Amino acid sequence: MRDILAEIVAQKRNIVAEAKARLPLSELQRQIQPGKFRMGHAFAREDWSLIAECKLQSPAKGRLTKSHSVLELAHIYEDNGATMLSVHTDPHFLGCNEDFQKVRAEIKLPLLRKDFVIDAYQIYEARLLGADALLLIARILSPAQLKEYLYLTWSLGMDALVEVHDEKDLQAAQDTPAEFIGINNRNLVSFTTDIQNTLDLLPACDKTRTLISESGVMNIADVQKLRAAGLKGILVGEGLVVADDVAAQVRAFKAG
Repeated sequence: MRDILAEIVAQKRNIVAEAKARLPLSELQRQIQPGKFRMGHAFAREDWSLIAECKLQSPAKGRLTKSHSVLELAHIYEDNGATMLSVHTDPHFLGCNEDFQKVRAEIKLPLLRKDFVIDAYQIYEARLLGADALLLIARILSPAQLKEYLYLTWSLGMDALVEVHDEKDLQAAQDTPAEFIGINNRNLVSFTTDIQNTLDLLPACDKTRTLISESGVMNIADVQKLRAAGLKGILVGEGLVVADDVAAQVRAFKAG
């Protein structure tokens, strides 16, 4: 079976190497202004939060929408009540740094950089792009890396969403002081989704953390089931962008 995650990580090493060649870490660090933990502040104001993802493509399903650009989606999300936005910068999702910068220039909401972090360089780069938060995937980092990258993210004034997929990932995340833990409902090999993964892992979760369900949320019934189970928010891409009325779907998912 095709291992999509392994393919992405392998390519990511080349992408990071090229980025370092263009802008050395020492120069990148000189250009950074620290953030203000805007994700944390946004979640603290709400009982239920929607992270709306500007997602044009999936490695498993191909192109999801040709009706909207990343920036157009961002404006729809902001105008219809999303708590914050997630913007891809990985090419497997048609993401790029330039799109992130365009969104940052026009959108006031907190932004999460959605990528596959395998190197500390990407954390500094995220802040330079204007990210308020970033994704740390437990599956692709050692326990030592996960903790190191979490502290580095915080040192730059950004929040981290630590993503887990199974009990082993969850244990690694909960061995750190991570505030935000995202339970991904996507099988990282096949990229199929099922929100039951969140519900199955929930009993093992530390309820003092802010728990978010990611991927596979396709309708209001999914949203209501997750909210009733005690989640504090959802991260949704495909479930928004494929809707007949994206704006109405954002409002419905945010209302829960």
